[in-house]
Amino acid sequence: MRHNTSREVFNYWNRTRGSQDAPLRAQIEPASIRHILPQIFILEMTEVGQPRFRLAGTMICSFFGRELRDDLFSSLWSGRQSDNAVPIAQGVMSHAAPALLNATGYTATGRSMGFEIILLPMRSSPDRCDRLLGCLVPTSNAIWLGAEPLTNLALDRSRLLHDEAAIADALPAGAKATKSVLMSKGAELGLVVRRVLHLKVLEGGRARRPYEPFRDTAVRP
Repeated sequence: MRHNTSREVFNYWNRTRGSQDAPLRAQIEPASIRHILPQIFILEMTEVGQPRFRLAGTMICSFFGRELRDDLFSSLWSGRQSDNAVPIAQGVMSHAAPALLNATGYTATGRSMGFEIILLPMRSSPDRCDRLLGCLVPTSNAIWLGAEPLTNLALDRSRLLHDEAAIADALPAGAKATKSVLMSKGAELGLVVRRVLHLKVLEGGRARRPYEPFRDTAVRP
């Protein structure tokens, strides 16, 4: 985990969940991470088992040139790339184990940008893990980013955040990674990630609708 925003979101989620594998959505207070809300998103599981955006920060929406709320998570990914990324998001929910994705975003003119995406499980009730708290952060700066919309993402690699080394990497300097329920959660999801990494990457895209901004601070998960 290289970006400070990713670390900050992970640390907030980690503190909020306490000894549980995932926090309740009611425990997530947007005001606590107000300064990074433009880079935050929340996914929810639909009745047909597809993750979709419950909310997306203004910066994320500007990257794609449209409002993402109610769009499927699969709509961000090129062609069969959704067959790679969506099972990981589904697995993060079903196994309550966080994951880190690295992806490349492309524009219609061929520009590209690397992104770090963190996926953190949340529960709508104590017995139902059907939400994700996440962030999408560019790995570098470019004057065209936000002015020229991305048409799609392509998954580069994935990593689970369920073992001591991964958790220690995300914690503040000097903090110790302790044994937690996360460290026993990743075996089955690990199989999903390894299977995804063997899938062939295909390029593609679809038509986009216009972007209409919304106020991050007014949205509640």
